[in-house]
Amino acid sequence: MASATNTNLAAASARAHTKTDKQNTSFKLPSGMFKEMVVVFFMVMLAWGYQDIRPPAPKKCGSPGGPPITAPRIKLRDGRYLAYKEHGVPRDVAKFKIVYVHGFSSSRHDAVVANYLSPEIFNELGIYIVSFDRPGYGESDPNPKRTVKSMALDIEELADQLGLGSKFYVIGFSMGGMGAWSCLKYIPHRLYGAALLAPTISYFWSGFPANVTKEALHQRLPQDRWAFRVAHYVPWLTYWWNTQKLFPPLSAIAGIPDIFSKQDLELVNKAAVNHSAYATQQGDYESLHRDLIVVSQSWGFNPTDLEKFPNVEGSVQLWQGDEDRFVPVTMQRYIVQKLPSIQYHELPGAGHMFPMAEGMSNSIIKALLIGKN
Repeated sequence: MASATNTNLAAASARAHTKTDKQNTSFKLPSGMFKEMVVVFFMVMLAWGYQDIRPPAPKKCGSPGGPPITAPRIKLRDGRYLAYKEHGVPRDVAKFKIVYVHGFSSSRHDAVVANYLSPEIFNELGIYIVSFDRPGYGESDPNPKRTVKSMALDIEELADQLGLGSKFYVIGFSMGGMGAWSCLKYIPHRLYGAALLAPTISYFWSGFPANVTKEALHQRLPQDRWAFRVAHYVPWLTYWWNTQKLFPPLSAIAGIPDIFSKQDLELVNKAAVNHSAYATQQGDYESLHRDLIVVSQSWGFNPTDLEKFPNVEGSVQLWQGDEDRFVPVTMQRYIVQKLPSIQYHELPGAGHMFPMAEGMSNSIIKALLIGKN
């Protein structure tokens, strides 16, 4: 019995020594190194993620490696440059002077009303139109601090430097409608009149009825609803959201044909030149993505806050197609219901690109300038 016990003890002792030897020969991290490695790993992951969501710096016109400067430009008070293009009769003899504000993924070359207005009306009425590249588009410097209000101030300074006089007209198409609304809010005393053509809306306007915005938002494609929500709630993710491959980006960025109405497709196919590559030559972030952020953030007002336009001598007009899939007609109808002073033109069967339709620009200009429909 004792012999068996001794044998068991010897075996146990051998196993203990073997276990101790294995433990002694196993690798041990120096104290604290494991925590440091974890921290480094997470820092690397955060840096990788940050680089993935961080938008690239814009390629400013005239900078090394940037696009060339080919347009006339003015220098604004804050040092930025604004590129512009003149249409119609010379400004020093013009009877009517208009500032045109272009839309999304467009440029000063896409001054639809000027491009489609008949030469006879230009000359007969003595019309001068200046279009300009909004900040970050075409050859205008980006404005990382761009807001709805800053658009009106840019327009006012452009008008002053070009000598358009104490008052002028403004026409804003689509996303350029932000500029027109901004002028009506912040510089109405500088306006003879304004025309808003399918002006962009915000689904996050403060004080706007939730049921109206919800109805309008649900008329957009699902991917658009998400793109606007990202730009509103987490704007710093806007670049990533519209460049990653996991989820579809804003349809207007992706170029999905489903966003166009039947009339839109016909009109776009007839267009002679597409300037979208030129419009975004300084980068998508300070042009397309910045638009998306600005329109989805606080405007400081919503159009129904404006009530009347006592400082505007002429008319304020809003034109909208009832089959517009970019800007749902629902919210425009609510706006003009609350602002009866606006002359509202709803076009049956028209989509978003209706200003390109034959004779449409003539009608818009005549209604705005001389009150003829």
